[in-house]
Amino acid sequence: MNPVTTDLIQWLLESAEPWTSYRTLVDLHGRKEYHPEVRTARAEMLAHPQVQEMIAETATWGDRPLKRHNDASHPIYKFSTLADFGVRADDAGMAAGIQAVLAHQSPEGAFQSLVNVAKGFGGTGEDTWGWMLCDAPTLLYALLAMDAGTDEIVRPAVEHLVNLVDENGWRCVAAPELGKFRGPGRKADPCPIANLLALKALAQASSRGAPEHLDSSAARVGAEMLLWHWEHRGERKIYMFGIGTDFRKLKYPFVWYDVLHVVEVLSRFPFVRGDTRFREMLAAVTAQADENGRYTARSMYRAWKGWSFADKKNPSPWLTFLVLRVLKRISGG
Repeated sequence: MNPVTTDLIQWLLESAEPWTSYRTLVDLHGRKEYHPEVRTARAEMLAHPQVQEMIAETATWGDRPLKRHNDASHPIYKFSTLADFGVRADDAGMAAGIQAVLAHQSPEGAFQSLVNVAKGFGGTGEDTWGWMLCDAPTLLYALLAMDAGTDEIVRPAVEHLVNLVDENGWRCVAAPELGKFRGPGRKADPCPIANLLALKALAQASSRGAPEHLDSSAARVGAEMLLWHWEHRGERKIYMFGIGTDFRKLKYPFVWYDVLHVVEVLSRFPFVRGDTRFREMLAAVTAQADENGRYTARSMYRAWKGWSFADKKNPSPWLTFLVLRVLKRISGG
């Protein structure tokens, strides 16, 4: 495993990415939010034009239906990326988007997206507010990370998510109003992306006063599903999710099912960190470091062109930070 060296940390701190220096100070250095350096880095992040643009896009929530869940340009991934950076609900410009999300909570508890499921896939072909297990956990993660909404509002969403887990993990489930939609897989199979996103939301719930989710039966079942998928990666795809060359490419934002996303989420659960299968996945990540221990995107979303993590030619401070944070977690730091 690549060590977290002083030179690497300094490179992150001196990068032109205030989101990277901010999170490095907090997550790798252990500085408190009130520390002057942290406050300066955070202010610079919030004022940065690229972050300001994302914040503005969150205010458009509900204007554009989600037609495919790997559409990296959709505002749902602006929410999750801002949450990754450490933007909070009470930061300037976030109120409109947060309120738009909170305004659409299903009777079951899940937060809804405006979706459009084609008739050919069992939907109505019309824009409909509803939820699927490949979008609702992303919204829940963002709300929890941003400290948005009261516990009385977000707790039902967490409970709903936990109650949906089956004996082999989370399966492809969607709101009743979305018709007969179901993903292209066996009905009894768990869905890899649903398990990944559900675990991500539960890990974040643990950081918001519910630590029991870090070692719950639901978390263990979901984690085992992902570890099993890696272990049996050569056998078959599950809901069209395979583990091959593309899966191993470093990619950000965390939109879909790939190795860095899986490793990032699983590393949040202490009971996973010593698992041989997890260590194999992590090795597939760290093997991609250059001679200086830095990481470069191997794949990118065109909608994010202009960000270092969407540059396949030069090392990305943010990608490097993400890997180093995982390494710090598993070292007990």
